[in-house]
Amino acid sequence: MNASRRLIRALAATTALGVGALGLTACSDDSGGAEAKGKVDVVASFYPLRFLAEEIGGEHVRTESLTKPGAEPHDLELSPQQTGRLSEADLVVYLKGLQPAVDEGIEQAQPKHVAEATSYVKLEQHGSDVHGEEHGHEHGDEHGDEHGHEQGGHEGGHEEEHSGGDPHIWLDPLRYAQVAEGVGKKLAEADPAHKKTYEKNAEALTKRLRTLDGEFKEGLAHKKSDTFITTHAAFGYLAERYGLDQAAVSGIDPESEPSAARMKKLHQTARTNHIDTVFFESGASDKTAKTLADDLNLKTGVLSPLESVKKGEDYFSVMHRNLISLKTALGAD
Repeated sequence: MNASRRLIRALAATTALGVGALGLTACSDDSGGAEAKGKVDVVASFYPLRFLAEEIGGEHVRTESLTKPGAEPHDLELSPQQTGRLSEADLVVYLKGLQPAVDEGIEQAQPKHVAEATSYVKLEQHGSDVHGEEHGHEHGDEHGDEHGHEQGGHEGGHEEEHSGGDPHIWLDPLRYAQVAEGVGKKLAEADPAHKKTYEKNAEALTKRLRTLDGEFKEGLAHKKSDTFITTHAAFGYLAERYGLDQAAVSGIDPESEPSAARMKKLHQTARTNHIDTVFFESGASDKTAKTLADDLNLKTGVLSPLESVKKGEDYFSVMHRNLISLKTALGAD
């Protein structure tokens, strides 16, 4: 980011902190204000973290997401009003390193209570290829493993934006459960009067996530192939958890462009592993997936990184759909 953009953001943040509340008191349900009276006001950076706040907070919280439905979280730019909301919120839930604009906004706003996802789980370095292993976790292992696999092969470029590690921790239900526990504790700090409710709701949610983990283990237990190809390297943690091999066209950054050498390697991977499906993410262009699929006479399919969901969907419904897609592609039906 260049200096001029940083200056613009800083000026916007200063303006928002000074007058943000003035323009927000009459705003709609998704912008804070009078509607949130009597409830804990939670601002989340994007969908997976808003979902945790909603599930754990229940009727005692009012939530909003800085990233609008269908928008690319990696590209988020904050408005002055949004930066102002960070200073006003009772709790801010975010994932450091995923959205630089949010990191800068929080530094400017200094919210009183913050739940930062990477403080509850360890991020790992993932490239375009991730080779999972069978870990054999018990369902009660809500904390999972710190795998520590170092993966190279960053042919996609732009990986330096995530030099702190792969941020897509929510695609591993057990890592996501760790974050849920952390959010529950921060909600209790922000609203001690309902501490027991938050503890109960967090426990119920982590139980559902452990059940989901069991469903993935069972569903993929008899797969005929371990390898899947996707256009976006968002599924490294999922691959590690369930003994899969992710081969991605682009890197962690979905907008990175693959090299000719990368495409040649994917052709070889598809032939060697008898792959019949190339996945692209929901809400994104399928052009790259179709090009690769046409070259190799393969099918295309959708695998959602769950950075956003459509109306009527939630984390669990989309993860179950991902499981069905993987079972079909890997011959585990």
